[in-house]
Amino acid sequence: MIKRAVIAVGLFMIVMGGFAQQHMPNRMNTYSDEGQGTGFLKENLFVGGSLSLGYGSYDFNVGANPEIGYSLNKWLDAGVVVNLNYSSERADPYYNYNVRYRSFNYGAGLFGRAWFLPFLFFQVQPEYNFINYSSKDMNPGGVSASQTTNAPSLLLGIGYGQRIVGQSSFFISLGLDVLNSQYSPYRDFNGAALPVVRAGFDFYLHPRR
Repeated sequence: MIKRAVIAVGLFMIVMGGFAQQHMPNRMNTYSDEGQGTGFLKENLFVGGSLSLGYGSYDFNVGANPEIGYSLNKWLDAGVVVNLNYSSERADPYYNYNVRYRSFNYGAGLFGRAWFLPFLFFQVQPEYNFINYSSKDMNPGGVSASQTTNAPSLLLGIGYGQRIVGQSSFFISLGLDVLNSQYSPYRDFNGAALPVVRAGFDFYLHPRR
């Protein structure tokens, strides 16, 4: 399932990227140092965020990720991200002994977004999350339980987007948590990694004219 999702999203990014380059050749991933001094440039500071989605045969995951960042140069963005995430696993007598699981997490992390092509980027996002788990045994006489814990994660992904430094950007990405923490919000309750699809946008605080 994960392999098919990666291939499908990858093909979509390539097709859309080629289309965008043909119709917007001079407006993607633009950056100019002309007339700019060295040091911090307020025109390169942006805010925004994304919505995330993960899914599996028995699992569902949705989240919101506000972010604030800075365009370091024409190909690299970096910043801080906040996480709010909900996930659930439906009860099934054959898959998980008919126990329903739910979790809610909040946390924060850093991100780096490297635009190796004008319309494609690679993203690294280390995070640390605090998670509340609950379970309910749906069998007759079953009981409920809850647990609060925390876990690190490291999302690696690839994405498609349009980026005009000093104005705005939007993106869609596909990532996976490559760490092996059993409490990661990006893994199902059996420990398998879930594909995480995020779509978002950013606005620069001081747009260039």
